Amino acid sequence: MPASHATATAATFVWLGMVLAISFIEAPVKFRAPGVTLKVGLGIGRLVFRALNACELVLAVLVVISLLVGEPGRGAAIALGVAVAVLLGQMLLVRPALTRRSDAVLAAPEGVEGPGSRAHLWYVGLEVVKVVALFAGGILLLAD
Repeated sequence: MPASHATATAATFVWLGMVLAISFIEAPVKFRAPGVTLKVGLGIGRLVFRALNACELVLAVLVVISLLVGEPGRGAAIALGVAVAVLLGQMLLVRPALTRRSDAVLAAPEGVEGPGSRAHLWYVGLEVVKVVALFAGGILLLAD
Protein backbone atom coordinates (compact mmCIF):
# COMPACT_ATOMS: atom_id res chain seq x y z
CA MET A 1 0.00 0.00 0.00
CA PRO A 2 1.51 3.37 -1.01
CA ALA A 3 2.14 5.91 1.75
CA SER A 4 -0.60 8.19 0.41
CA HIS A 5 -3.16 5.38 0.66
CA ALA A 6 -1.97 4.46 4.14
CA THR A 7 -2.25 8.08 5.26
CA ALA A 8 -5.71 8.49 3.75
CA THR A 9 -6.86 5.20 5.28
CA ALA A 10 -5.56 6.05 8.74
CA ALA A 11 -7.03 9.56 8.64
CA THR A 12 -10.36 8.19 7.42
CA PHE A 13 -10.69 5.67 10.24
CA VAL A 14 -9.54 8.15 12.90
CA TRP A 15 -12.14 10.59 11.57
CA LEU A 16 -14.81 7.87 11.60
CA GLY A 17 -13.95 6.92 15.18
CA MET A 18 -14.14 10.51 16.36
CA VAL A 19 -17.56 11.06 14.79
CA LEU A 20 -18.93 7.82 16.22
CA ALA A 21 -17.55 8.55 19.70
CA ILE A 22 -18.71 12.15 19.92
CA SER A 23 -21.89 12.30 17.87
CA PHE A 24 -23.37 8.93 18.71
CA ILE A 25 -22.04 8.27 22.22
CA GLU A 26 -20.97 11.44 24.05
CA ALA A 27 -23.67 13.80 22.78
CA PRO A 28 -26.73 11.76 23.76
CA VAL A 29 -25.20 10.32 26.94
CA LYS A 30 -24.26 13.69 28.45
CA PHE A 31 -27.92 14.68 28.77
CA ARG A 32 -28.57 11.57 30.90
CA ALA A 33 -25.92 12.47 33.47
CA PRO A 34 -27.31 13.58 36.83
CA GLY A 35 -27.46 17.34 37.20
CA VAL A 36 -26.83 18.15 33.54
CA THR A 37 -29.48 20.64 32.51
CA LEU A 38 -30.33 21.50 28.92
CA LYS A 39 -28.33 24.73 29.22
CA VAL A 40 -25.26 22.99 30.67
CA GLY A 41 -25.48 20.23 28.06
CA LEU A 42 -25.76 22.75 25.23
CA GLY A 43 -22.82 24.72 26.56
CA ILE A 44 -20.69 21.59 26.71
CA GLY A 45 -21.95 20.42 23.33
CA ARG A 46 -21.03 23.67 21.63
CA LEU A 47 -17.45 23.38 22.87
CA VAL A 48 -17.16 19.69 22.05
CA PHE A 49 -18.60 20.01 18.55
CA ARG A 50 -16.48 23.08 17.78
CA ALA A 51 -13.40 21.02 18.69
CA LEU A 52 -14.68 17.97 16.80
CA ASN A 53 -15.36 19.99 13.66
CA ALA A 54 -11.88 21.54 13.83
CA CYS A 55 -10.31 18.08 14.08
CA GLU A 56 -12.56 16.82 11.29
CA LEU A 57 -11.48 19.67 9.07
CA VAL A 58 -7.80 18.84 9.63
CA LEU A 59 -8.46 15.15 8.89
CA ALA A 60 -10.52 16.03 5.80
CA VAL A 61 -7.67 18.16 4.45
CA LEU A 62 -5.24 15.30 5.13
CA VAL A 63 -7.53 12.85 3.33
CA VAL A 64 -7.97 15.16 0.33
CA ILE A 65 -4.23 15.82 0.01
CA SER A 66 -3.46 12.11 0.34
CA LEU A 67 -6.00 11.27 -2.34
CA LEU A 68 -4.64 13.96 -4.66
CA VAL A 69 -1.08 12.68 -4.23
CA GLY A 70 -2.04 9.03 -4.62
CA GLU A 71 -4.24 7.28 -7.11
CA PRO A 72 -7.25 6.04 -5.18
CA GLY A 73 -9.97 3.95 -6.74
CA ARG A 74 -12.97 5.84 -8.02
CA GLY A 75 -15.29 4.45 -5.33
CA ALA A 76 -13.02 5.51 -2.46
CA ALA A 77 -12.61 8.98 -3.94
CA ILE A 78 -16.37 9.41 -4.36
CA ALA A 79 -17.20 8.12 -0.86
CA LEU A 80 -14.60 10.32 0.79
CA GLY A 81 -15.65 13.27 -1.36
CA VAL A 82 -19.18 12.79 -0.01
CA ALA A 83 -17.82 12.78 3.57
CA VAL A 84 -15.92 16.02 2.97
CA ALA A 85 -18.93 17.65 1.30
CA VAL A 86 -21.19 16.62 4.19
CA LEU A 87 -18.74 18.06 6.71
CA LEU A 88 -18.64 21.36 4.85
CA GLY A 89 -22.43 21.40 4.62
CA GLN A 90 -22.72 20.79 8.34
CA MET A 91 -20.25 23.51 9.19
CA LEU A 92 -21.49 26.15 6.74
CA LEU A 93 -25.24 25.49 6.61
CA VAL A 94 -26.43 23.55 9.65
CA ARG A 95 -24.14 24.68 12.47
CA PRO A 96 -25.17 28.36 12.16
CA ALA A 97 -28.81 27.34 12.70
CA LEU A 98 -27.80 25.18 15.66
CA THR A 99 -25.83 28.09 17.09
CA ARG A 100 -28.85 30.39 16.81
CA ARG A 101 -30.99 27.80 18.60
CA SER A 102 -28.47 27.22 21.39
CA ASP A 103 -27.98 31.00 21.77
CA ALA A 104 -31.76 31.37 22.26
CA VAL A 105 -31.88 28.51 24.77
CA LEU A 106 -28.90 29.80 26.72
CA ALA A 107 -30.42 33.31 26.82
CA ALA A 108 -33.87 32.11 27.89
CA PRO A 109 -34.94 32.45 31.53
CA GLU A 110 -34.68 29.37 33.76
CA GLY A 111 -37.39 26.86 33.02
CA VAL A 112 -37.95 28.12 29.47
CA GLU A 113 -36.39 25.98 26.73
CA GLY A 114 -36.54 28.52 23.90
CA PRO A 115 -37.60 27.91 20.30
CA GLY A 116 -37.48 24.50 18.66
CA SER A 117 -35.32 23.73 15.64
CA ARG A 118 -35.15 21.07 12.94
CA ALA A 119 -31.46 21.82 12.41
CA HIS A 120 -30.53 19.16 14.95
CA LEU A 121 -32.33 16.52 12.90
CA TRP A 122 -30.52 17.68 9.76
CA TYR A 123 -27.19 17.51 11.59
CA VAL A 124 -27.84 13.97 12.84
CA GLY A 125 -29.02 12.84 9.41
CA LEU A 126 -25.89 14.24 7.83
CA GLU A 127 -23.78 12.54 10.52
CA VAL A 128 -25.27 9.20 9.47
CA VAL A 129 -24.47 9.92 5.82
CA LYS A 130 -20.93 10.96 6.79
CA VAL A 131 -20.37 7.79 8.85
CA VAL A 132 -21.52 5.57 5.97
CA ALA A 133 -19.32 7.50 3.52
CA LEU A 134 -16.26 7.31 5.79
CA PHE A 135 -16.76 3.60 6.44
CA ALA A 136 -17.23 2.83 2.74
CA GLY A 137 -14.31 5.06 1.73
CA GLY A 138 -12.01 3.48 4.31
CA ILE A 139 -12.94 -0.05 3.26
CA LEU A 140 -12.50 0.82 -0.41
CA LEU A 141 -9.07 2.31 0.31
CA LEU A 142 -8.08 -0.91 2.04
CA ALA A 143 -9.22 -2.86 -1.02
CA ASP A 144 -7.17 -0.68 -3.43
